[in-house]
This record gives sequence, structure tokens and C-alpha cells, in this order.
Amino acid sequence: MRDGFEVVEITVGLAARGIRASALACLVCLVWLPGACSTGCATTVPLPREAIELNDAGARAIAQGQLGVAEARLSVALEYSPRFVEAWVNLGYVEFGRGNFEQARRDFLRARDLNQDIATPHHALGLLADQQGRGAEAEEHYRAALKVDPGFAPSRANLARRLFARGQYENAREQFERLMAVAPDAIEGWVGEAETLRQLGRPAQAEDVVARASQRFGDAPALRLLRARQQLERGEWLEAEALLAPLAGSPDAARACSAWAWIAIARLGRQDLEGAREAARAALAIDRDEAVARYALQMIPQ
Repeated sequence: MRDGFEVVEITVGLAARGIRASALACLVCLVWLPGACSTGCATTVPLPREAIELNDAGARAIAQGQLGVAEARLSVALEYSPRFVEAWVNLGYVEFGRGNFEQARRDFLRARDLNQDIATPHHALGLLADQQGRGAEAEEHYRAALKVDPGFAPSRANLARRLFARGQYENAREQFERLMAVAPDAIEGWVGEAETLRQLGRPAQAEDVVARASQRFGDAPALRLLRARQQLERGEWLEAEALLAPLAGSPDAARACSAWAWIAIARLGRQDLEGAREAARAALAIDRDEAVARYALQMIPQ
């Protein structure tokens, strides 16, 4: 965790359009998780040291899934400082984690009402709207967070993700480029930039982004997946499967699912129909709606 942020993964399922459909891979994006807060987060009045420490401890408990512990710590932090914006946001994340979305919304709104010039309450409301399928509202909240703080990377990433998901590729690319500008060490911006370029019919530029990202981040799984897809497009079936095979054993379910789906395409390309069927079924066992795997099965003669 750095400056109150932690990278987690969000997957976006996209409709299959054939072997060369580049947007089928999972898109990895930043979201905001509770973290440390400076004394300027809540109010111009300095916060008690105890409140800051309890808020930080509560944030760590949330990250570890200890919601009851987090709630107790954050409640005491708010006893020390009832106008502590960050603690109200974190308390909302406790309820978010429990599925108590209405209470989470009330906590986020209270945080926002205490100080609208802090990005985190706006972002939290965006995540909540995202979770509940209110995409337009989520975008509004992410934009509000960015109006407060244009460098707030999690909202930049999630706004880009939403634009990409609804086919606004030029606008999504603009947001991914800005994400790369404010958070150059976050791989999500690079992956998103490559994905949007592919959707815009600029594969050479996408390959250049992947190459530069690989120099920066090494053999990161998200980049390995993109390189494998580039090989699939060139008909390098065995080479692509060799890149994907380690990802299929990933403990990350979304990554493993995507790898199995593309392995199915690789095997289909070299006419290993039974192997393709096996790989597609492995992907669908993880996510029955995986679009690439479903496409591969449809292409296998029954």
C-alpha cells in the first residue's frame, strides 16, 4: 500500500467478436482501498494523533478482511474526531464489505458533506454505484473526485475502465494516458492504453506500448497475456500457449480463466479440437460467462 492506495483487480467481460477481437482480455484497473491519511484529510483543525493511528489501524484491518476489528478502531477514531473524513470513508468501506450498501452510502455521503474538497468520498460513492450497476452515476462520482484532485489515480483508472466498457475508446484512451502521466509506475494505465489502441485499429502502436511496458515492468502477468494475444494474431499458436500456460495455474481466478480461454484459441488454431474443448471448459468452470471460451466452444464441431 502506498499513500493510501492499493492495487486490486477488476475484470471487465467483453463480448466476443472472433479470434482477433482484442478487447476480450480482462482489464486490470485500480480501485481505492482505505489507507493512511494526513492530518489535512478531514479538516483544517489538526487531528489527534490517536485518531490518525486508529484510522490507519482500521484501514489495515479492512485490507485483511477483519471488518469487526476495523469497525471498532474506526468508531474510536471518530470519537476522538467526529469530523474525520477519512475515518467516515473507511467506516463506509466496512459496511461496503458486509454488503450493507445503504449504510455504506450514508457514511460516504457524510464524509463528502463534511468536506467536498477531498477526492476519496467521491471515489467511494463511485465504487458503490459501480457495484450496484449504476454506471452513469459512477462516472459522475469519479469525475467529481478528479475535479477535486486530477492526480487521484484510482478514479482516473475506474473512469477509463467505464468508458472502455461502453465502447468510448478514444475517451478511454485519453483517460489511460492521463493515468500513465500521474501514475507511471502503475501497470494498469499501460495495459489500458494498449487495449484501447487495439480497439481503435492501431495494433502496431499497441505493440509498441506493450514493448515499452515490458521494459518497465518485466514479465508481468498482464503483459504476458497481451504478448500471447499478439502471437495468436500472428498464428504463433505454440508460442502463445507456452506464454499462457503458467498463467493458467495462477491463484488469481480471473487471470487463470482468461489464460485458459486464450489457450483454447491457441489449440483451436492448430486444430487440436479436443484440447481446445478441454481448455474452454476449464475457463468456463471458473466463469461460465467467459466470452472467449464460449466463442471457442462454438467454433468446435460437435
